[in-house]
Amino acid sequence: MASDRRTLLADAALDVLADEGIRGLTHRAVDRRAALPPGTTSAYFRTRAALLTGLVTRLVQRDQAELHMTAEALPPLRTAGELVDGMAMLTRQRLTGEGRRRSLARYACAVESVRDPELREILVPRDNAGREAVRRFLAERGVADVDDRTHTLLTCIDGLVFAGLVSGGDVPREALEGLVAAALR
Repeated sequence: MASDRRTLLADAALDVLADEGIRGLTHRAVDRRAALPPGTTSAYFRTRAALLTGLVTRLVQRDQAELHMTAEALPPLRTAGELVDGMAMLTRQRLTGEGRRRSLARYACAVESVRDPELREILVPRDNAGREAVRRFLAERGVADVDDRTHTLLTCIDGLVFAGLVSGGDVPREALEGLVAAALR
């Protein structure tokens, strides 16, 4: 029961952060969002730091699950166009609906992690099926420094998602095609 309650509270904290920003993230706001009695959040996450750590941990769990499901939904990548298609699908997921909300929370937490090594460690990019699919695609094409190229490509995609959030736009397919072409050079 306690882990279910912690998950519920972490999800509510993520929603508060997405809707109200870092300043709006309080124990009381999370209690209200979770429709729980006042003081519930502080009983599970005593400090703001503990609340942020719980939120970030849950955010990473949800992101990893999304990346795993996305990679499994795609057939093995055979062409650069298929890789671009997968990247386009991921960026759409990150810029719309629930994925957009997680992206807003992720970037707010990334800024907080500058001053918090524990948050930074939790947010470090993880190995996952999506990252491995990109790495394998590049390796099969003889790309040198495949790990560095994979990291650079995915970091650039992340930057395009951030720009899309800030500008309210989409990630242009041409930008994804350019990044994939550069990774293959």
